[in-house]
Amino acid sequence: MPDEAKLARTVATAILGIDTLWGGDVMNPSGTGRYIADSWFSDEPLPEAYTHPAAARLREAGGVTAPSSDQAAIDAYLAAVDVPAAIEELTARGRALGGLRGAYLSGEGECLHVMWELVEELRGRGPKVPYERCVICSTGTPPEPSRPEPKRQRLAELLRVPAEPERLLAAVDAWRRERLVPRKAIKLLADGFIAQLEEGTRRHVVPYLPAALHAVPRANIEFLLVEDAWFSGSMNYVGRARNPDGSPRYEATYEINAALEISVPELVQLVSHEVIPGHVTNFALAQALYVQGKLEFEGTVLTMNTRGAALSEGLANNAILMAFGAKEVAELPDVDLQIGTLLALLQDDAKNQSSWLTWEERRPQDEVARVLRGEYLCSEERAEKLSGAWGRHPLNGRMYLPCYRAGTEKVAELRRRHPPERVIPALYQVLGLVDVVTIDRVL
Repeated sequence: MPDEAKLARTVATAILGIDTLWGGDVMNPSGTGRYIADSWFSDEPLPEAYTHPAAARLREAGGVTAPSSDQAAIDAYLAAVDVPAAIEELTARGRALGGLRGAYLSGEGECLHVMWELVEELRGRGPKVPYERCVICSTGTPPEPSRPEPKRQRLAELLRVPAEPERLLAAVDAWRRERLVPRKAIKLLADGFIAQLEEGTRRHVVPYLPAALHAVPRANIEFLLVEDAWFSGSMNYVGRARNPDGSPRYEATYEINAALEISVPELVQLVSHEVIPGHVTNFALAQALYVQGKLEFEGTVLTMNTRGAALSEGLANNAILMAFGAKEVAELPDVDLQIGTLLALLQDDAKNQSSWLTWEERRPQDEVARVLRGEYLCSEERAEKLSGAWGRHPLNGRMYLPCYRAGTEKVAELRRRHPPERVIPALYQVLGLVDVVTIDRVL
């Protein structure tokens, strides 16, 4: 097997091995079935880590976090697929390669290794993984509490109320009620916002990308309502449909929680984050770069709970600003849009705070939910989910929730320091596959 092909199989085995242990299924079109591996659009054959009968049994059992985890299924899978060895090989190969690509691969391997240690912790076969280790691995920075005060102060000014907690929360709740999205109109509104954001992206983002990427579909997405979802929404990049000439269609779906309470301005921010110029655009451009031979195989299997994911979330949270050619929220052209964007950014501060309070300070869920509601102005539905299903999850709570704030602040800082002709190609992987740490190497 050629060296490059062997490395690709190692990458696939390490990522899909960990994904399977945590109950993920990268080929599932729904976010309710996916987990760590967020895409598979290369047309490469799936490795034994996915196709082995023991893998199917483990996926069906729900992996290590299932209410009654099937230890026999886990043991059978690990007897068939040596996941830790694949992770070790990936990390070692990255270090040996050196350079930008090597740094990305070794960082990916380190994150997968922590996820493996968390598997062992959950099974009672390894020590408790320190919270600080989890956060440093996925974000590149030590854990710290969020700082909501500047955003709260600005919201109070825009809403013309005192910044005192109860008054501000009441004003935000009233503002949301007056602008609440009718659930049955979400798709219609989202389609309109996509058109508006597409035009902004064409003006403020596309000119800084190579001409070979200009015609790539940036928002080929279908919105779907999902009942009783534990997430607010899930962007599922599929990328496996092909045109008659074999070129990709760059397709995705977005599943939105039917119980989501969201205002129209917050929905604009959500569409920019999930679709254009955020996640769907980011994934589509990565697929195009792979087809054009500019990205290697690892760029086609994008992963959660990693430094790559932190950069992706940071780009997506800055996407609303990018679409309007702005660097700061105050530069957005509409007051309601500024308020909605600040509330969305506060929600991502709340994700980090939920992680900090749950795993660093060991606060009970009801107390965390009260903090997220009162200090971060989350809706009751969001405060409950972020403090519960998300925050207390042994992997998401410790590794993924901090990624949002870390990535957002990093991308905002890069956009302030560098002109768009430098930072936009870097963010969209044109200069090579990078993460929230290694992007500094190309800037």
